[in-house]
Amino acid sequence: MASLPIVEKRVRANGTHLNVATAGAGTPVLLMHGFPHTWRVWSEIIPVLARTHRVIAPDLRGLGGSDRAESGYQAHQLAEDMASLLDALDETAAAVVAIDAGAAPAFLLGLEHPDRVSRLVLMESAIGLLPGAEEFFRGGPPWWFGFHAVPGLAERVLTGHETEYIDFFLRNGTAAGKGIDTPIRDAFVNAYSSTDSLRCAFEYYRAMPANAARIKDATSRLRLTMPTMAVGGAVVGDATARQLQPLTDDLQSHTIASSGHIVPLDAPDELLSLLQPFIDAPSSAVSEA
Repeated sequence: MASLPIVEKRVRANGTHLNVATAGAGTPVLLMHGFPHTWRVWSEIIPVLARTHRVIAPDLRGLGGSDRAESGYQAHQLAEDMASLLDALDETAAAVVAIDAGAAPAFLLGLEHPDRVSRLVLMESAIGLLPGAEEFFRGGPPWWFGFHAVPGLAERVLTGHETEYIDFFLRNGTAAGKGIDTPIRDAFVNAYSSTDSLRCAFEYYRAMPANAARIKDATSRLRLTMPTMAVGGAVVGDATARQLQPLTDDLQSHTIASSGHIVPLDAPDELLSLLQPFIDAPSSAVSEA
């Protein structure tokens, strides 16, 4: 079957312009990437989902082809970006699939705006400081969390060395350090090859303490009521599921042991075998799975 065309356009959402890739028609699926990615991290996933769904894959605030916004990088603000994007595209709700830095805003979107999220999939990310990720953090947070968090430092140090730095994450995010296909790798490197694009990326890490506080407060009052699935690779593993389990009415958990961190590019077929039945199932069938 021939792939449906992927169309990129700029969409005004929540006070900024987001670059958004769309494909297909049907019930919407919103895909949220992480670092150091753009919407192209979903390149192997979009053509399959687009056969039966309207796929919406934005470059998140400040990243990829989206505007280099000065502020708005806290997870609840990024969640508002996604709600505003759905409004701009005339969609009331979507199945939301998120990885890495996209997971915290997707989590808050589902928690604080449950009417906008029909199903929620979170993969390869710790959700704030919620209990359940102690094993993942046993040796402390990954070193780059602290490096990226110092205002102004990492972007000054790394300017001119973006290629080597992005390659480090792409090699270490795939099984056996195999890296990813050259065209997508080059697109990622290009997306982060300036001081300002790095600054925007590192704002996601600088927002982590505020995100943790927001998540702690929200989870003291709210639960995820939509069908939810946690997917782990060989890096975060089942930590996401452990964090979500006490907070969800309807949770599935899966680990793709053969995959590194960048699951959509490292194990797309295995991921699709989980995503498609979960997204397409009637609510009652999901609950009984």
